[in-house]
Amino acid sequence: MSITGSNRSLRAGMVGIGMIFDETYRPFFERVHREQLFDRRFGVVEIPLVAVASRTGQRADAYRQAAGTNVHRFESFTGDNAIERLIETGIDFACVATPDNRHFDVARTLLDAGVHVLIEKPSVLRLQELDDLVELAQSKGLLAKVVYHKLLDPDHKKLRTLVVDKVLRHVNHGYCSLLEPKQISGSQFAEWITGRNPGTYVAVHYIKLIDFTFGGRLKTITATGQRGIVGPKDGPTWDSTQLRLIYEYDDGREAAFDIHTSWVTPDNFPGYVEQEVQFRFDNGVWNGHSRKRGVECTVEGETPISRKITMNNHYNGTFVEPWGERSQRGYGVEVLERFARELAFLKYGGSASDRPNRYAEIQSLAYNDLSSDRQTVAAVQALEAILERQAAGEPDCVVRVGDPNGKLVLYRPGDSRPVVLC
Repeated sequence: MSITGSNRSLRAGMVGIGMIFDETYRPFFERVHREQLFDRRFGVVEIPLVAVASRTGQRADAYRQAAGTNVHRFESFTGDNAIERLIETGIDFACVATPDNRHFDVARTLLDAGVHVLIEKPSVLRLQELDDLVELAQSKGLLAKVVYHKLLDPDHKKLRTLVVDKVLRHVNHGYCSLLEPKQISGSQFAEWITGRNPGTYVAVHYIKLIDFTFGGRLKTITATGQRGIVGPKDGPTWDSTQLRLIYEYDDGREAAFDIHTSWVTPDNFPGYVEQEVQFRFDNGVWNGHSRKRGVECTVEGETPISRKITMNNHYNGTFVEPWGERSQRGYGVEVLERFARELAFLKYGGSASDRPNRYAEIQSLAYNDLSSDRQTVAAVQALEAILERQAAGEPDCVVRVGDPNGKLVLYRPGDSRPVVLC
């Protein structure tokens, strides 16, 4: 029985329950279990987490036991038919938080069954997959969204505000860096790390930030990387990558953006995760640094391994509020609530006859809709193709977007023959 008497609900499912669950999904589901979701446009809506599908079920079972009555009692499914059993519970939407190379198959199965999806970044790894999911979602009138929580970072929102308001005018070039500790590649993601690279995993945050904030047309992608720590020096598994994107704008001017990523930073590095951005404009410079914007805290025997020295309390933080309540919030949680509000508005925000208008309104949101993810996915697909060629002994390849020979075309040094990726 609903505490509020409301019969409006959005039944939720999770596919995968990995390292970010405790920082984002867990506080979201526990909060809406406690408080429900309210908006004058759709009233009070309950969002019970009814089922989780995962590879082993160990994390889900541990969480269910630890959470107790703080979250809706959910089922846990494992095995080859876990997704089908998840769907049979009657979920309205599912959050896809599996390793990124599994996103497409899971999302397609869910959409085909009439389930809305929210997919962790990167949404998919190939433009062909993106087109397939977008077409399927639109044909069924479903929401297909992707999580780019950094777009909700207050610093990044302020950057975009200054660009939209033309305070910062015409970006010239930019640099982004995100370095993660060895435990990411060595333990937390060790199960699927072979043949992968940290650029696909985290560069997408900055690709989307650049694409969404500055607009423009992505023209050219180049990349390189280093090996030898996570895997063999001549193997397909990458320690770090350096990606360059060239954009062209309506006035014919171009801008270059370099994005450096790594997951072999020492675990005891004081920043734990080191993030930095710089963008140069016609009339100014924007600098941001994760360790310079916040606080530092040292606790004997805890920092920097079990507790971070430099905390990103904007992304995720646990607090004792001045009025005594304990809370956990931040933009990593906010992005999930925002999706739930969009879906609740679609389902309960008006008459059935007006649903197409609500659907069009929500689908037009370029910050998270799959249909707006083309240039980000193109950059990811190009990065992986270039690194694959480099691992095979063909470094320095270039990928061009919107080439006369195709949507996404790779060129090898000394060979004029195009390799059409899409």
